[in-house]
Amino acid sequence: MIRPLLKALLLPSLLSLVACASTAQQAPQTSTSPDTTRKPAATAAPASMPAEDVSKYRPVFTVPKPAPVAAATPAPKTVVPPTSHVNPQVEQRLRDQAYTNQNVKYAQGYRILVYLGLERDQVMAIRRSIISRYPDETDYIVFKSPVYRLYIGDYLTKLEAARGLARLRGLTPKLELEPTQVLLNKNP
Repeated sequence: MIRPLLKALLLPSLLSLVACASTAQQAPQTSTSPDTTRKPAATAAPASMPAEDVSKYRPVFTVPKPAPVAAATPAPKTVVPPTSHVNPQVEQRLRDQAYTNQNVKYAQGYRILVYLGLERDQVMAIRRSIISRYPDETDYIVFKSPVYRLYIGDYLTKLEAARGLARLRGLTPKLELEPTQVLLNKNP
């Protein structure tokens, strides 16, 4: 009983393997490399097909005549003075924009968070040590009960803030950059 069932299952699988093996690509029998040299034109194209003449389609350019070298004298350059192209309307708009820019007090920037904790005395000691070393830096102490935060500087770019962070690196154990709205220094 098992033998006829086994023969019935093995025979179709054996036939499919033979069929797959007969259609597989054959490996090259020789170890020589294929010929990649260019064949002469007579052997590459059949003799019954004539070569097409495309010379009638190629553009023909004439050679320009050279300009006489001795007869050409450089023309004197005339200097044109610049004129003001700002009309009164543009001038008024520029003045309005300058006035608007003078009234801007804040911009998006960065401050360095130097201290975050519960001790007021510690925040004041860190502030005094930083201000004594860098008197030009602005400091901000923010108290939201019960936490004190000490911020240093008003930096417009992240590069400036990173430079300030590098200067303060040894003074406190933990420093962080925080993006915030900073005060613009308007020195007239």
